[in-house]
Parts: sequence; structure tokens; C-alpha cells
Amino acid sequence: MKYKYLLFDLDGTLWDSREGITKAVVYALEKMGYPVPEQQELSKFIGPPLTEAFPEYCGMTLEEARQGVAYFREYFSEKGIFENTLFPGVKEMLKKLKEDGRVLCTASSKPEVHIETTFRNFGITDDFDYICGGSLDESRCGKPKVIEELLRRIGLTEEEWKTKALMIGDRKYDAEGAALFGIPCLGTSMGFAPEGELEAAGVCGIVHSIEEMTEYILAR
Repeated sequence: MKYKYLLFDLDGTLWDSREGITKAVVYALEKMGYPVPEQQELSKFIGPPLTEAFPEYCGMTLEEARQGVAYFREYFSEKGIFENTLFPGVKEMLKKLKEDGRVLCTASSKPEVHIETTFRNFGITDDFDYICGGSLDESRCGKPKVIEELLRRIGLTEEEWKTKALMIGDRKYDAEGAALFGIPCLGTSMGFAPEGELEAAGVCGIVHSIEEMTEYILAR
């Protein structure tokens, strides 16, 4: 077994959260009086921290972006968190990976409290050994900080995480964040990356379904 420690992104990797996230973004933009992008453009808000996405895509100041995040959470914590769908085969995959002795972890920029709520809703909390996400303040909001905190919790040495860990995600932020620690990233096309983004980010492979993801991991 090469990859014992599996670091899963969530949005676009284990579930389709497009509806809940994009509705929350629209809610925040409307509350702040900013124009709402076309529906197909809203996917770019899924992945990066919103304190980075709002300034980049909407021209907000950092202070405005923080207010936008507050409005986003108003909607998301009440409704959007439940407007998502687990990809077919995820529960079966998690069971197989656990039976194979893998250590299942989350490495998502999504606030940890939201991850825990969604996991309870889907009934997959007990499948994971470590649940690590972002914080509600800005102390842990990007992928590198989340991965750093997760590795600290697990207690891995640098040699262990470089040789035994695998990141799995759908955006460049997953691959780039993992690369800072020398961890390879398996990309998935089921998520929200624009065409060519994952290849440019240097992923070690790309899978197109949960079944392919399962086979890839179990073979390594």
C-alpha cells in the first residue's frame, strides 16, 4: 500500500454542492448590491476561499469580501448546506477504502463545522478518521493551512506525508496546496475545474467517476 493517508476535498470531489454554494453566493451579492454573474459563471466561486474569490471576480475590497462571506453564511448555514447531493458510489467507496486499511481524512477549505453537519446529514461521519476544514475566522481559510493543520493532527513526519499521503480534489487549489508539502494530488473531472486546469496544476492522474477513483486508489 503506497497511499495510506487519503486527503479528500469535498465540494466537487465527494458531492455536488453547486446548488447550495451558488445560491449562497447570489444571496450575498444581491445583499451587497453587486451584479450577479450568469449561472455558468458562478462555478468559479466553488473552491477558493471567498475572501479571495469576491475580490478577484467582483472587485470587492477585503473588508467588503468579509461582509460578503458573512452574508454567504447566512444563507448557507440555514439552507445551502443541505442543497447538495452525494455522488453515486461514495458510501461504497469509503467502505472499501476503510476495509483496505486506508486512513480517511478531509482537507477542505469549507468551515469544519459545516463539514460535520453535512457528514451527519449524509451518514458518513464514522467513515472518516480525521475531519479537518477551515475555520469561521480567517486563521485557517486556504488549502495550505488546512493541509498543514491536518498533518499536525495526524502526527506525520515529513517523510511519511511525502511518501504515504494522497490528496484527492477537483480544483487547482487542491493540487497546488498539496504540492507545497510534496504530496501528489489525484484530480477528478466531476467537479468544477475549467477545462485544462487540473492538467496545468500537475495532478498525478484524473478520474471521471467514483468507481474510477476507487480503483485508482486501491491499486496504489
